[in-house]
Amino acid sequence: MFYSPDFRMLSREISQAGPADVERALGRKRLQLHDLAALLSPAAEPFLQKMAARSADITLKRFGRTTQLYAPIYLSNYCTNRCAYCGFSADNLIKRKCLTLDEAEQEAGILHDRGFQHILLVSGEAESAVDVDYMEAIALRLRNKFAAVAIEIQPMSTEHYRRLFNAGITAVAVYQETYDRDLYKTVHLSGKKRDFDYRLETPARVAAAGMREVGIGALLGLADWRAEGLAIGHHLNWLRREFWSTAFTVSFPRMRPAAGEFEPLQIVSEANLSQLIFALRLFDPDVGLIVSTREEERYRDGMLGLGPTRYSAGSCTAPGGYGKSDHEGEQFSVGDHRSLDEVCAMIRAKGFDPVCKDWDREFQISN
Repeated sequence: MFYSPDFRMLSREISQAGPADVERALGRKRLQLHDLAALLSPAAEPFLQKMAARSADITLKRFGRTTQLYAPIYLSNYCTNRCAYCGFSADNLIKRKCLTLDEAEQEAGILHDRGFQHILLVSGEAESAVDVDYMEAIALRLRNKFAAVAIEIQPMSTEHYRRLFNAGITAVAVYQETYDRDLYKTVHLSGKKRDFDYRLETPARVAAAGMREVGIGALLGLADWRAEGLAIGHHLNWLRREFWSTAFTVSFPRMRPAAGEFEPLQIVSEANLSQLIFALRLFDPDVGLIVSTREEERYRDGMLGLGPTRYSAGSCTAPGGYGKSDHEGEQFSVGDHRSLDEVCAMIRAKGFDPVCKDWDREFQISN
């Protein structure tokens, strides 16, 4: 199993990189982990424009002029974890709701009618509300209506992931939140999520279950973003070796306002976020890079074609929010409120192709 390297060691490695290390990394066709450390370092900041140009070139060669679009469906905001930074934390006094199977299907129908073919089913981590039976039932209802159905819920066993794969789930996203083991204990106050290692091993269980795609990432605003990026690189590198036939994605969620009024422990600027995205694109040319509606539309528009390959659109982070305009209980507030049509129009105006479907369930082979 993958065990993350010492977070302080990662920070030291990054801080020791100089301009010559950055130039060497930019000159390599295939980067190693020490090259990623250089590209994440403060020494790389003057090279940001060069990094952007190379990232854009690699992205164009690997993915063409396409950007895949998806939308999340929040199934439940019940959660048994106490996480200091999350709007769904069990401590927060928000209106709680778990969608029935019919309500979930109705929400999915709204997105389907808007043109979405890729959806992400999201919930707080409470097995009493959302368990494997519930997810399996939803998957069976939606599998013939969408090209791809991904999930972002509590970590599960390999056996449960295999059940969901056979029911029609194509991908699983599970974010470590922070790879800083010491800080992890500080911000995860209670609940099953407090187990750092169990969460860290989840992507491997997902891949072992046969899922087509696994998403990883860290919540930006908790620990040093540079060291988080290098830890992600280590994790991704290990997963590539162990599960060579699995596709991987990395998300870059920056902290947004949410219930509980938690203030970021680290400020991550748009320039920082861009450096992280470019560095990971240069390190792993084939990884899918996701920029969600957490980010402002101005930033998302500007990053198109420079590294990210997948955008969310028209997102709501409250259960039942697509069918009701007066929804409550959001996980966080979004930064880009545009509809799918508006995001597609922006993508086309910049000379790129918005893609709402790039997979079909008929391609999926059950175990």
